[in-house]
Amino acid sequence: MNALRRLLLVLVIVGTVCCTSRLSAAETPNIVLIFADDLGYGDLGCYGAKGYTTPNLDRLAREGIRFTSFYSAQPVCSASRTGLLTGCYPNRLGIHGALGPNAKHGIASGEMTLAELVKQKGYATGMAGKWHLGHHPPFLPTRHGFDEYFGLPYSNDMWPRHPEAKPGSYPPLPLFENERIVNADVTAEDQNHLTAQYSERALHFIETNKNRPFFFYLAHSMPHVPLGASERFRGSSDAGLYGDVIQEIDASVGAILDALDKHGLTENTLVMFTSDNGPWLSYGNHAGSAGPLREGKGTTFEGGVREPFLARWPGKIPAGAVQNEPAMTIDLLPTVAHLIGAELPKHPIDGLDIWPLLANQPGAKNPHEAYYFYYNLGELQAVRSGPWKLILPHTARLIQDRGHDGAPGKYKATMVGQSLYNLDDDLGETTDVAARHPEIVERLLGYAEKARSDMGDSLTKRKGSGVRAAGELHSSSTPQAK
Repeated sequence: MNALRRLLLVLVIVGTVCCTSRLSAAETPNIVLIFADDLGYGDLGCYGAKGYTTPNLDRLAREGIRFTSFYSAQPVCSASRTGLLTGCYPNRLGIHGALGPNAKHGIASGEMTLAELVKQKGYATGMAGKWHLGHHPPFLPTRHGFDEYFGLPYSNDMWPRHPEAKPGSYPPLPLFENERIVNADVTAEDQNHLTAQYSERALHFIETNKNRPFFFYLAHSMPHVPLGASERFRGSSDAGLYGDVIQEIDASVGAILDALDKHGLTENTLVMFTSDNGPWLSYGNHAGSAGPLREGKGTTFEGGVREPFLARWPGKIPAGAVQNEPAMTIDLLPTVAHLIGAELPKHPIDGLDIWPLLANQPGAKNPHEAYYFYYNLGELQAVRSGPWKLILPHTARLIQDRGHDGAPGKYKATMVGQSLYNLDDDLGETTDVAARHPEIVERLLGYAEKARSDMGDSLTKRKGSGVRAAGELHSSSTPQAK
């Protein structure tokens, strides 16, 4: 009898484990990742924006979590997207700056993207918007885990019609459908409809894949200049064209949230929203706001790298939560891997699982000893650990004059010395407290040395032992127009 009871107990336990396993598989979340371009820390209503409204993004914050100290991996386009999609500091992968039409390199075939990660678990994967990790066939999204792609290969100002473009500096701007060019010469009117077209692709993808796990990456070209908004949104705000553009992006988010509701997917979908870098301040009223932060795009001051970040997953992320711990885009890939039970790549990555922060678990702390802020060709310009941020000596591009109505103002190259800021007390990086805290300076310099040894630092002429090469173009093949 005792033996029979033990056998029955074992069978009950095994059955319970199997049911739990099936339940976990059923709860594997859909993932929608929305990535704006040049959106500032102060550009959403829930972060203090004025002159226009963002009710859908504010809803996302109310129904989920809002981070106050979330960072992009670098304050510039291609580099920041590398960090988001691979979980690595972009300089580790040989991606710097913003790849243009003449670039012959891009993301290497051996790197694992978020799309390739979720493919391990049978996800459908799609993308619409700005790619910017190489425009030749070996580097396109469809070669890096995405089942489908629609969008621009790089920034919308890399365009012969841009008022600031020098004659002959850019070829016609192409629009891609998977690996084919479906519009070989994007016009200004076409640009006005990019946000709407990208959104339509997202909605169609959700409709098509509603009965299986899916990952959709919506990488808006806006509010990067030149600004464009469809007729419905032009003149809709009290903040000029920039406000109109933000309100259209907000409406796009609303349409996606409505689609998830319509298909009964809300409870099992993780929605995340952030941006690639801070506002391009030289464009004045065609640029966003960094709010209380110092400087903007193209600098490693807070205004260049600190971004809005919102996430919602009902029942898993508490509604109305605010997270003040720091986090970075490099942390999203390992966090998703943890959530869905996927294996991380065999090569080293830099991000760490931040699910306890996303779930707003009591006492959760950031798992990194430090974050590193690189810019230009591998310059280590700043280190953050806890509330402390150490600025390392470098030449910064600081705003001098702001432009108007699409014409840029000027920057001034300025030498910045070593300085220490307590971001809890001094969000605007106004007061250097290095002299008061030499032990903190020494500790952060130690972290900087670790980064230099691993990832290099062109400012100190160091080569990192852990740097991997970008992908190189080895053929003359180019995408063909329809």
